Amino acid sequence: MTQQAPGVADIAAALRQISRGFAALANAVDQDPAGLSESDRYQSVLHEWGHRGLGRAETSALLRKHGFSPQAAGGWVRGEWLETRADGRRYLTARSRRWLAEQEVGNV
Repeated sequence: MTQQAPGVADIAAALRQISRGFAALANAVDQDPAGLSESDRYQSVLHEWGHRGLGRAETSALLRKHGFSPQAAGGWVRGEWLETRADGRRYLTARSRRWLAEQEVGNV
């Protein structure tokens, strides 16, 4: 077994992370959000999410489906639109449900 120079493993790990980021970006760009506005896409995600808790993979798939990067979930948590509960699943917050209800009333 050959010995690697110091830092090579860190560089390899960083390259893998960059690669995953590019793959996620390509997936997000490849999605066809059907010409919907950003607000409509938010509504679609929140409506489909509903009251159920989603795991990491489910969250990523749902966000991609609606043209968002999976990394958006982190920003949504920080913005208090999503919460991660003790079971490790992500749920809509009361703020998200309230906003969605307001949007749906406005669209009637």
